[in-house]
Amino acid sequence: MRDAIIISDLHLGSAVCQAKQVASFLEAIHDGEYDTHRLILNGDVFDSIDFRRLKKSHWKVLSLIRKLSDKLDIVWLNGNHDGPSEIVSQLIGVRVQDELVLESGASKILVLHGHIFDAFLDNHPIISSVADWMYRLMQKIDRSHTIAKQAKKKSKTFLRSTQKIEALSTAYAKELGCDAVCCGHTHLAIISERDGIGYYNSGCWTEKPCHYLSVENGVIALHSYTADDLDGDDGTAADTLEAQPVAG
Repeated sequence: MRDAIIISDLHLGSAVCQAKQVASFLEAIHDGEYDTHRLILNGDVFDSIDFRRLKKSHWKVLSLIRKLSDKLDIVWLNGNHDGPSEIVSQLIGVRVQDELVLESGASKILVLHGHIFDAFLDNHPIISSVADWMYRLMQKIDRSHTIAKQAKKKSKTFLRSTQKIEALSTAYAKELGCDAVCCGHTHLAIISERDGIGYYNSGCWTEKPCHYLSVENGVIALHSYTADDLDGDDGTAADTLEAQPVAG
């Protein structure tokens, strides 16, 4: 039994949200294919607080989250897109907070979205919005998302931002006496280590493949998840990309 499954950056309401993938994964959790004590929604579950943008498949995801809350503990951690926590909490019926310290095995793991460490987002809101719009346009043009991923990985600004988030979040985790930190926000699924603190990012559900983190007895693993047919095929494949005990 896993101590937790962590997903982030669903961006419900966005045209690039892989809502059917999310629904397939949540249904698999509900049916016991992925046993876990806790589900952590690590920020940016919504793309904006404008619920008029939510499609039928997006509402299904919210319904599944509420349904799952009757079976296991669900924690929603605030992201920069989510809006007021009171609205989110009442809508889904789960508790909302800014961060969480998860104990697994002998390890303490800090979980938070990570946007509080993104100074570029705060200092350059217009440039950030334009870059975000261009990135989503590339995703819509190329359904494989290859072009968008390549552009992101070649962007010096993006790489500097992700490196800063990693540095500041691991320093904060160390300050709190944690062995590792799990973030979202960057949409870049990775595992690394800095100053003896493990850094894990759960990626996103707006690109293919989608990613999530699992935590079990002090081991954090990064997985990919793909439902083969977005139009309704139930066949799924989940692969462990990396797994290792947290630093400490």
